[in-house]
Amino acid sequence: MIRKTLIRLATGTAIAAALALPAHAQKKTTLVIGLDISDGRNYDPARSADLTPPLTMGAVSDTLLTLSTDDLVNVKPSLATTWTLVNNAAAWRFQLRPGVKFWNGDVMTAEDVKFSLDRLVNVKDQPASYAANMGEVTIVGPMTVEIAMKNPKEPLLLDLTAPSFAIYSAKVAKANGAVSTPGADQTDKATQWLNNNSAGTGPYYMTGWERNVSVTMQKNPNYWGTPAAFERVVVRHIADGAAQLLAVRRGDVDIAMNLSAEQLDSLKGNADVTVIQGGSTDTLYFMMTSNPDMNATLAKKEARQAVAAAIDYDGLIKGLVGGFADRPPSFLPAGIAGTTLEQTKEFGFKEDLTKAKALLAAAGVPNGFEFELIYPNAAYFSTSYQLMTQKIQADLARVGIKMTLKPMDNVNWRAQFNGAKSQATIAPWNSPSPNPYLWTGASVQRVAKRMGWDPSKEINDLVSQGAAENDVAKQATIYKRYQQILIENANYATLMQPIYRVAAHKNVANVKLTPNVWKMELAQIKPAS
Repeated sequence: MIRKTLIRLATGTAIAAALALPAHAQKKTTLVIGLDISDGRNYDPARSADLTPPLTMGAVSDTLLTLSTDDLVNVKPSLATTWTLVNNAAAWRFQLRPGVKFWNGDVMTAEDVKFSLDRLVNVKDQPASYAANMGEVTIVGPMTVEIAMKNPKEPLLLDLTAPSFAIYSAKVAKANGAVSTPGADQTDKATQWLNNNSAGTGPYYMTGWERNVSVTMQKNPNYWGTPAAFERVVVRHIADGAAQLLAVRRGDVDIAMNLSAEQLDSLKGNADVTVIQGGSTDTLYFMMTSNPDMNATLAKKEARQAVAAAIDYDGLIKGLVGGFADRPPSFLPAGIAGTTLEQTKEFGFKEDLTKAKALLAAAGVPNGFEFELIYPNAAYFSTSYQLMTQKIQADLARVGIKMTLKPMDNVNWRAQFNGAKSQATIAPWNSPSPNPYLWTGASVQRVAKRMGWDPSKEINDLVSQGAAENDVAKQATIYKRYQQILIENANYATLMQPIYRVAAHKNVANVKLTPNVWKMELAQIKPAS
């Protein structure tokens, strides 16, 4: 407790002291971001699968390939400069960028690439599922690696842009307990170290994380690209939007990321703060179980359909996020694999109270029924889970459905959700890369298990066919049918696809949002001139 208090005081004192100096007497050296980071369980690339850690992970480690903020289809060079198909198009060969150093000065080689990717697979945590199509990683030469594909018809390059595919120093990682060989799921001990440190090649390196307090990063003196503009980055945990608003108005934080629509609107005309917006591929879902042991009524498809028909989707978007969100038809976001907002109008869920009442009657509960919804007691960018669940609770009450709300700590919520111990929940989804399979595969595999759903052969086959289909039009047709089945089954009701907005103080410039999972390119942000 004493150590935690000292960290808080030291961090706060350093920031306050820097901000207290007259602007003309100092060069701004610390970038401060206000963000609710309560969801983050770890910062280990082989284990992290939460919403906020990629902001940090994308800044401290590089991947072989990357994506630009305005192109989520064509990969760009990063640690690899060229890549070609080999072995009868069954593998990709990557030529590594020469002269790249980790932040401690060690030179990156093919050994580090193999170690990092092998560890991702063999640790066997959730990110290993993102590497489902990645086969053996082979060292061809000191600066050349080959990555085989289990199914050459399925994509691989897009996956390699995800933060989970970070390349880090094998020497440093092994010295701190990392294991890359089979059995790593039992023997690897590096996560605790990686929660407070990093061993990558990014523009910054991590120097600490204290849950619900802060993440700290330092400038990488050996970065291979354009040097970062700040000596230090602090991501401060601020769960309350009002506190973030006050902090960004005062300049105590440079970027506030969880302001409500009303709070953002209050900044109109403010000479000191600018509101910046950008699209995303993130989505938010309302999920219901099919497991009769969890809730016998929800196990009936008609009951789940009734819940979905009773939700005021437009009211959620207009009332809680100021209209700054779209709503795709089901699990795939708009803009991915031919998914469009027109499909939502065509066959997506719609608010229809008459239909909801008829469905309740068909489920044998004409007067309604009860179920429990768990949710994380945290912010969801420009709103909160609490406000959304309260709104949905009121919506359902109109047709006699009683939804009991059970807020909980983000980590406890995740444990119950992942452990298939929830009757219903509200959950964010952010795919690590724009590969459609990372949505579709999850929806019929691990997420389906969490919701007690046994997907049909038809939808499983559609998921496999869509992943292997290279013709864009044919793939869109496959995924349209896939989404129609999801909607019919009604385990998932998509609530929104946010258009993110953040507030940036005039102290900083070049703040740009990206639809990629890491949200912002921290290396591009610089002090205002």
